[in-house]
Amino acid sequence: MTTISPAEQTASARAGAWLFRYRGFLPVPFILVPLLVPGQQTMRGWAAAVTIILLGEACRMMGVAAAGTVTRRRSRDVQRLVTYGIFSWMRNPLYAGNLLIWIGFVVGSGVLWFLPIAILLFAVEYTFIVRYEEGVLESIFGAEYLAYKARTPRWFPRPPAQRSSGPHDFGEALRSEVSTFAQYVALGVAFYVKHWLSSRGA
Repeated sequence: MTTISPAEQTASARAGAWLFRYRGFLPVPFILVPLLVPGQQTMRGWAAAVTIILLGEACRMMGVAAAGTVTRRRSRDVQRLVTYGIFSWMRNPLYAGNLLIWIGFVVGSGVLWFLPIAILLFAVEYTFIVRYEEGVLESIFGAEYLAYKARTPRWFPRPPAQRSSGPHDFGEALRSEVSTFAQYVALGVAFYVKHWLSSRGA
């Protein structure tokens, strides 16, 4: 039986456990603001947005390819500690990718005043979620995880002191991301319709 670490029992980790369970729905209120609030959409803005979104998705793809579809689970059942690939550069590449993706859509929407608010909200949300996940990993992997945590930054990538390699399955990652790609298309259509309606009303 796994011993529950003190880190997993903190108030912030317990709050993070609830957010972790519903993390798939949490971006919805954030994207409704740029969808519903008037904003000036431009080709230059969307060019910048697509660049940011692609960078974010690259982070996600590399993370899913290394860790597998376990990244989509909502349980605390973790079979292995992934410390190679992009995970040797930062501990949370999927969440960093998510943040970049949503920043990209806000930039494309032209509702730029919402950008710092969105970053702050996501920072608070992910801080709690990561506290929970770190507590779980400390419970399961103990000293091995603490050593990885000590040498690898949480958010901002840094080249590892020693290169490490491990299996990557990009085919599985692509299949896993199909629903994510569908969300991008749906949002792109929604923003196009918003722009079309606002141009007709002008």
